[in-house]
Amino acid sequence: MRVIIVGGGIGGLTLALMLHARGIGATVYEQAGEIREVGVGINTLPHAIRELAELGLLPALDEAGIRTRELIYMNRFGQAVWREPRGLHAGAPVPQFSIHRGRLQLLIRDAVAERLGEDAIRTGRRLLGFLQDEGGVTAHFSDARFGEAGETARGDILVGADGIHSAVRAFYFPNQGTPRWQGVQMWRGACDWPIFLDGESMIIAGGMAGKLVLYPIGKGATPQTRLTNWVVNIRNGDPERPPPKEAWSKSGRLEDVLPFARRFSVPGFDILGLIRATATFWEYPMCDRDPLPRWTHGRVTLLGDAAHPMYPVGSNGASQAILDARCLADRLAKAEHPRQALAAYEAERLPATAEVVAMNRVGGPERVIDAVEALAPNGFDDVERVLSYTRREQIVKSYAGKAGFSAEQLATRKG
Repeated sequence: MRVIIVGGGIGGLTLALMLHARGIGATVYEQAGEIREVGVGINTLPHAIRELAELGLLPALDEAGIRTRELIYMNRFGQAVWREPRGLHAGAPVPQFSIHRGRLQLLIRDAVAERLGEDAIRTGRRLLGFLQDEGGVTAHFSDARFGEAGETARGDILVGADGIHSAVRAFYFPNQGTPRWQGVQMWRGACDWPIFLDGESMIIAGGMAGKLVLYPIGKGATPQTRLTNWVVNIRNGDPERPPPKEAWSKSGRLEDVLPFARRFSVPGFDILGLIRATATFWEYPMCDRDPLPRWTHGRVTLLGDAAHPMYPVGSNGASQAILDARCLADRLAKAEHPRQALAAYEAERLPATAEVVAMNRVGGPERVIDAVEALAPNGFDDVERVLSYTRREQIVKSYAGKAGFSAEQLATRKG
């Protein structure tokens, strides 16, 4: 069996590794001229890290990222609303990692090149179209760097892992329009900064209308520093209108983000200093898309953001793509026919991810902050008198269960 993977992001590259581990051949076709270290920080949850660990990537993850120790939810005044241990510190069998997205992508890319060969990743290849028949799929790619004829590939199936602006998805859903937007604009960056807390923990302050996120994602230039990721989210647009821009590489400006950053306070942390010290950061709208009625069309299916782009709350974007890859690889290894495998994959993963998309739109586990801020908008003396521990726990833990990383779910895995 041969699999054509369109898109060399985290999901597509992980799928190539998963397939190789099961004796299935795969080639990744990526539009960019090279796979580079781009982006900023992400969190990858234990249910996804378990899959990467089984691929032998734990040492590389430890070299590139930070094992997350604790997560603290705060209101915008820096008062703790909820805190919990994460990963190994919460009893999970594997860590949670805070890591630079580009570094995670590169370490998976390096593993693909080492195990499948450098030629298994074909960069500078833009998908022009594809045709399927009873025996397989034929895909045509142009050379994205020179606009010349690229190459034609033949495989048993084709997987669109080409992101929120997926060409494969658009082939089947040409009238999908622009991504969905709730009016939230994001500024994200990272820079070398003195260690805060224990150097392994993360802070999320404020609800969906205005949020600050801080966490370390890698070693710093000195033992006293960490590469520190920051995010400022503000609802300052009209959700009834389409997003003003969709580029993920628009450079941010201090004069735009600093007035919003001043809304937040975290004890002992210089938020404005961190942002000012960041040489380059990015601005873009927080977007997703409505869940699809189906992912699979004969021998073609979708994976990751191409299938289920979601708001970046609850640390589930990359994690769900990795879970997609595990599920699809398992189904292909066990099924008598590729189309049977794709149907089983969709039946398992489409409803699960659609539920996560819906939960993320209302804040995911972070809506515990919204719940407290709604009752105590000017802060509090005792959070227990605002919202009980039991109710706060219910909000946070119910998300973990539905997204697939509760303590009970981490102890088992579907076959």
